[in-house]
Amino acid sequence: MARKEKENEETRKKIERDGQEIVIEDRETREQKRERLETEERLANWIPRTQLGKEVMDGKIKDIDLIFEKNLRILEPEIIDFLVQGIESNLVNIGQAKGKFGGGKRRPWRQTQRKTKEGNVPTFACMTIVGDKKGHVGVGFGRAKETVPAKQKALRNAKQNLMLVKRGCGSFDCTCSEPHSIPFAIEGKCGSVRIKLIPAPKGTGLVIDDECKKLLRLAGIKDIYSRTFGQTRTKFNLIKACFIALQKLGRVV
Repeated sequence: MARKEKENEETRKKIERDGQEIVIEDRETREQKRERLETEERLANWIPRTQLGKEVMDGKIKDIDLIFEKNLRILEPEIIDFLVQGIESNLVNIGQAKGKFGGGKRRPWRQTQRKTKEGNVPTFACMTIVGDKKGHVGVGFGRAKETVPAKQKALRNAKQNLMLVKRGCGSFDCTCSEPHSIPFAIEGKCGSVRIKLIPAPKGTGLVIDDECKKLLRLAGIKDIYSRTFGQTRTKFNLIKACFIALQKLGRVV
């Protein structure tokens, strides 16, 4: 009898857990739909202020790679929304939740505060990654007095910092010619953090920090080895070092 009650309890917990997962998936779908509607509304009301934005609006520039070839500076995030299809975004866990004995688990918001005569003035900062998983990726940082404006600033800056990542297959253990990795080993540095990205054969996966995986996935890189040095727990510097390394791929001839 006790065994049967235990099985029923486990079944009930499983049903509740599955139901919660379904609710979370629906919530994510609603959030993605809301972001898509906001993007469409922003594009409908977009009035270009730069010469590049006017050319994109008039249809003279239809490919984002043409902007990178001419080395033009993107000053309006609507240009990316207009030219790049299927762009996705993800937050980096650069902060830490408050807890006992020094803090709790990581979170996307990094909170700081300034001492004034009126009291403590809190500030929230976040880092966002955008990409289309086809070789285009960008990283942005935003800071504001509330979380939502900070996220919007980071998203806008990430789209303005979008770049083209040179992909390839530079591993000696792989004979394919598909762009699943990087063409050669490269190194990036930010602060005390130094990261080295090494080509990997097909099927290896992303052998790298979990936060850097978000950057490489949105860049369209599927297999890679890595080595890190320095204070890698500072995720802000780690992501910037990885981004700088990807930038060097297009500069080296």
